[in-house]
Amino acid sequence: MAESIQQEIVREVSAWPDVTVGPHRFGGIEFRLGRRELGHLHGSRLADLPFPVRVRERLVAAGEAEPHHIYPESGWVSFYIHDASDVARVVGLFRLNYDRPWVGARSSIAARGDSENDGNGANQWLMARTYGSPSRS
Repeated sequence: MAESIQQEIVREVSAWPDVTVGPHRFGGIEFRLGRRELGHLHGSRLADLPFPVRVRERLVAAGEAEPHHIYPESGWVSFYIHDASDVARVVGLFRLNYDRPWVGARSSIAARGDSENDGNGANQWLMARTYGSPSRS
């Protein structure tokens, strides 16, 4: 029997170091990294993931996710899964929240004393994601 969309996402995301899987308080399956929720699935049709608001704004503007179906003004996003071709995009969103490149930007920006640091590193990460890394000559 073929693996369901939910099963495929669970298999991929749960294989990452230190990720745990369990029931979500509002139904579905939740993925955690330590105490932090990476997001959760509502069956094979909907994924909800928390991001900083600025990251959510960029993801929505780029068409990579939609505002959360219940809390659209929060940092949460929703991704409606239509078929198996969406699995890679959903896993990519979970991976983005797992890697949190905007957090790493915080320490390197603070160490440089960068005046454009927005206090959470998201600004530089978002600029690089949107416009590419600046070329160094």
